[in-house]
Amino acid sequence: MRIWNMWKGSYKRIFGRVVKEMSEYTGLSEGDFGVLDRLVQFGNGKLRQQELADSMDWDKSRLSHHLTRMEKRGLVLRKPLDTDRGVQITITASGKSILDQALPIVSKAIRKHFLDLLTDEDIESITKLAVRSKTP
Repeated sequence: MRIWNMWKGSYKRIFGRVVKEMSEYTGLSEGDFGVLDRLVQFGNGKLRQQELADSMDWDKSRLSHHLTRMEKRGLVLRKPLDTDRGVQITITASGKSILDQALPIVSKAIRKHFLDLLTDEDIESITKLAVRSKTP
């Protein structure tokens, strides 16, 4: 349990520092960044709302409320799909611009608060653990 709690605490501290720096410089929340980043990485700027929810491991209601706030800020657009009952989420030019501003800040914060602290051995161990944990 000691190792488990140390790992969780380290993760929370590092993640918190990265999110704090991103938020201070861009005004994006962790959820905002997650939505915008997934729209670009997984959907070339567009995803069905259910695909986005699945990729974030969020329920439909949580995502819907979050998208409403993002839409009011001009970061995304929602459009019902003609072919079925689904909804397509599209990143706006403003959303893409702020994501483009956030990516180097997030990368720099990850390097500063995580990667720069690792030795080559650490990286090898973390990589092995990540690969092993993918298989059930």
